Amino acid sequence: MNKFALLLSLVCVAGVAAADQAPKADAAQPATKATASEKTAKASAAKTHEVTAEVVSVDAEKNTITIKGEKENMTAPVEGKAIAALKTVKSGGKYLLTCRDDEKGEHKAVTAIQVAAEAKVPAKAEKKN
Repeated sequence: MNKFALLLSLVCVAGVAAADQAPKADAAQPATKATASEKTAKASAAKTHEVTAEVVSVDAEKNTITIKGEKENMTAPVEGKAIAALKTVKSGGKYLLTCRDDEKGEHKAVTAIQVAAEAKVPAKAEKKN
């Protein structure tokens, strides 16, 4: 009977020790997840580019913008700060668009919209002449 009590005590102690270590392993995982999400945010921020394009049309309800392409027009969703700027965009105007890309380098969304500097340059050139 003493051997059985001793064995039962050892099993209980081992169970408590194992249960004590499990939360420590779980506590380390959220830190890893936060680091992974930070890496994803940095990677997505790094995968952007700017393009100057002529706007064909704007759909403020669907938050999309259609720009003139070399071969065909392209429609892209608008995100973030660009949604507020979408209200001031006019068809036929040239704008500097900041685009978010996927891993392949393809356009996924427009994240910023500014009036293109090219439209302002000819006006300055005319004043010099």
